[in-house]
Amino acid sequence: MPNPKTPLVSLGRDWFQSRLTFNHNHRFLVGLLLPLTISAGCSDQNNPSQAVARPVKVFRIEQNAVAGARSFAGEVRARIETPLSFRVGGKLLERKVDVGDPVRKGQLLAILDGNDYRLAVQGLKAQLASSQADSTFLRDDLVRYRELLAQQVISPPEFERHETAYTTARERTAALEAQLAEANNQLSYTELHADRDGVVTALAVEAGQVLAAGQAVVTLAQLDEKEIHFDVPEHRLTEIQRQQEVNVSLWTDEDRLLKARIREIASAADPASRTYRVKASLLEGLDAVQLGMTATVHIAANTASGIAIPLSAVYTPQNQPDHSLVWLVDEQAATVKSVPVKLGKTLAGERIAVEGVSAGQLLVSAGVQRLAEGQAVRLPKENALAKHGAKEGQL
Repeated sequence: MPNPKTPLVSLGRDWFQSRLTFNHNHRFLVGLLLPLTISAGCSDQNNPSQAVARPVKVFRIEQNAVAGARSFAGEVRARIETPLSFRVGGKLLERKVDVGDPVRKGQLLAILDGNDYRLAVQGLKAQLASSQADSTFLRDDLVRYRELLAQQVISPPEFERHETAYTTARERTAALEAQLAEANNQLSYTELHADRDGVVTALAVEAGQVLAAGQAVVTLAQLDEKEIHFDVPEHRLTEIQRQQEVNVSLWTDEDRLLKARIREIASAADPASRTYRVKASLLEGLDAVQLGMTATVHIAANTASGIAIPLSAVYTPQNQPDHSLVWLVDEQAATVKSVPVKLGKTLAGERIAVEGVSAGQLLVSAGVQRLAEGQAVRLPKENALAKHGAKEGQL
């Protein structure tokens, strides 16, 4: 019970003053903590990139010649490959060589049936012998008639008639000699001989076949000059020039590069493939290269030295569609910074030539659309980074 000495009014006044003091202190604390809470919340919303370190895939740029080396598949061929044929027609009796046989100049390759040509030679020899006998008789007879003309026993017209007969017999003998020489030549043409050293690359006939004059029999390739034949699409034709030096590798030894020089570029495209045939003469390694081998021609594009980066490292902001950027990594602060670059030609291996960055810098190569300016990133371990950079930064 309340103290009878304390009035009820005094007790009510004390309770009311204590409640006012508590409410005042509570409002003071709330007013003090609320701005700090709002400031912390705004700070977290304004700097989300600094709150979370995003893992990224990176690579280190290396300085290399962005030559954009193009590779074209080709075939080893002989520069001079000649189809040989008989100069007369007839039945093929025998073929002396097979595909792949090396031959020497003058070697017998094939033989035709020459009986008809031998008979023609014999007939002409008989006619020539008869003509020569007539010519000799008329020559001696003309000598006698010249003496009679000097003695005025015969008239000049009579002498001229005998002189004309001798001239006719003499010219007929000369004509028969020419025909006999031609028949002997045709008889010799029934044997096909190699006109140079080389190797047989193709055969078009077999024994027993009747051939026409000029029909291909054996294809002979010279081995002193070899070249690579390959096809180039029309949009790459401007990157190749005559007398340009290129490198050639064979499938049998891909690590060895042979020097070659562009000798010929077709002036018209193939109607079926729409490609241009290019021929490159080998300058070395002729003994190691066999005809028909598959080769790869490496041609450096006509571009300057520079930097090549993966296409995945380049991105375009939505508000600046005509600007190309890359994310440059600050290795000390572990943050990223956007850097504008100028794009060049697209290269093999999903790479592109760029200007605006330098060798040794570290770039983000994947996930570039999800980064923000100054965002903290988590880099891979040092050994993984070195291995990855050496692989992707290599041109």
